[in-house]
Amino acid sequence: MFFTCGPNEAMVVSGFCRSPPVMVAGGRVFVLPCIQQIQRISLNTLTLNVKSEKVYTRHGVPISVTGIAQVKIQGQNKEMLAAACQMFLGKTEAEIAQIALETLEGHQRAIMAHMTVEEIYKDRQKFSEQVFKVASSDLVNMGISVVSYTLKDIHDDQDYLHSLGKARTAQVQKDARIGEAEAKRDAGIREAKAKQEKVSAQYLSEIEMAKAQRDYELKKATYDIEVNTRRAQADLAYQLQVAKTKQQIEEQRVQVQVVERAQQVAVQEQEIARREKELEARVRKPAEAERYRLERLAEAERSQLIMQAEAEAESVRVAEEISGPLTSAKKITLVSSGSGAVGAAKVTGEVLDILSRLPESVERLTGVSISQVNHKPLRTA
Repeated sequence: MFFTCGPNEAMVVSGFCRSPPVMVAGGRVFVLPCIQQIQRISLNTLTLNVKSEKVYTRHGVPISVTGIAQVKIQGQNKEMLAAACQMFLGKTEAEIAQIALETLEGHQRAIMAHMTVEEIYKDRQKFSEQVFKVASSDLVNMGISVVSYTLKDIHDDQDYLHSLGKARTAQVQKDARIGEAEAKRDAGIREAKAKQEKVSAQYLSEIEMAKAQRDYELKKATYDIEVNTRRAQADLAYQLQVAKTKQQIEEQRVQVQVVERAQQVAVQEQEIARREKELEARVRKPAEAERYRLERLAEAERSQLIMQAEAEAESVRVAEEISGPLTSAKKITLVSSGSGAVGAAKVTGEVLDILSRLPESVERLTGVSISQVNHKPLRTA
């Protein structure tokens, strides 16, 4: 079956298959009933009141000392736990505490025997450290560690410590009176010195104040000069900057005017070009159209005149060709068909008939109508 224990306790299992015994500090362990045995040992901290009554010190003065020690069995160290189990397994906490107490008391007595009363009384820390050191080296072999040791009380039955106290008290009182007298003396000296230093400090303070006032005035004058100089420089720089700014503004204004003038010139040039185009569209092109119309009209008139002249010439030529045989004929024989005129009237009628057909013949030959040429009005293009 399983057995458990808290962190302030250790279990030791021995018996079948447990050689050496198993030690468990704060945990659990499985134990076979009847053939294995489990024992417990306390790991609690024990407070021991270590009293050593009437122990003679190195000078033979008997005193009694009481110390307080804190001890415990160390469960985390396996070797110390094994030693403690060998020494104290089966014992109660009281029995373990008694063994540790007797060991500590023995070491405390030994330390007291090697020291004087004055050493123990005046340097308790040294006494405690020696007891702690010696007892720890001995108790560690038992598996017990000394957590702390403190000297609680020192007393004796012979009033030795009281006498030491009286002497010390008398010395302290003496020192106090001397100290008081010296303090008063020193206080008077310091007071006089303080007054002197106060007066000197006052004078020095006034001198320093005067120096400071003088330095202030000088520095102020220097600063005023520097400030006025800087102010004048700043004013001049401001005026110069204003002038530069105005100049830049004027230059920019001139540049703007130049740009505006250039833009105006460009606009004027565009307006001139527009007006030229408009003039060309309104005046030149109509004039050219009129000139072209007149030229075409003149050309048509010329052509008409040429055609008329050609037609007239062609008519004259045809008439000449028609009349030529008549003018060269010496004799004309007329044959009558029995109707119409005869004789000269017949000849005249035949000629007139031929001449009336002459324009048609001319038009067939030349393609020009004589009647249209003579009566057709001139047209403008």
